[in-house]
Amino acid sequence: MFSHVTLGIADLPRAVAFYTPLMERLGHSLRFQDADTGWAGWQPGTGARPLFILTRPIDGAPPAPGNGTMMAFLARDRATVDAVYALALSLGGRDEGAPGLRPHYHPHYYGAYFRDPEGNKLALACHDPA
Repeated sequence: MFSHVTLGIADLPRAVAFYTPLMERLGHSLRFQDADTGWAGWQPGTGARPLFILTRPIDGAPPAPGNGTMMAFLARDRATVDAVYALALSLGGRDEGAPGLRPHYHPHYYGAYFRDPEGNKLALACHDPA
């Protein structure tokens, strides 16, 4: 469905240091990183797309998280949700909802929510039974 998803960041080294361990734990690898242009991108272990991209805004204005905007990473199991959430908090992420079932979405929805150091809201989701 998606070619790529892009988040605006102000500090590329800080963002790469935050996201690299998370992406690795989710099974994604760094595809490119360019300090001169201020962007980096990860791809899934199973193919070239979709890409997850971090970049300084092209218009030169400061990045700003969207109100109501959130991106969710698919986790292969509930243990991965727990591990990546804990890793995100240990790397400076802020809690927005601890791992757990959210049966109001569907009976097996297991998710967690956090914000990255730039303030972007992210989620981890597993849709499979335990």
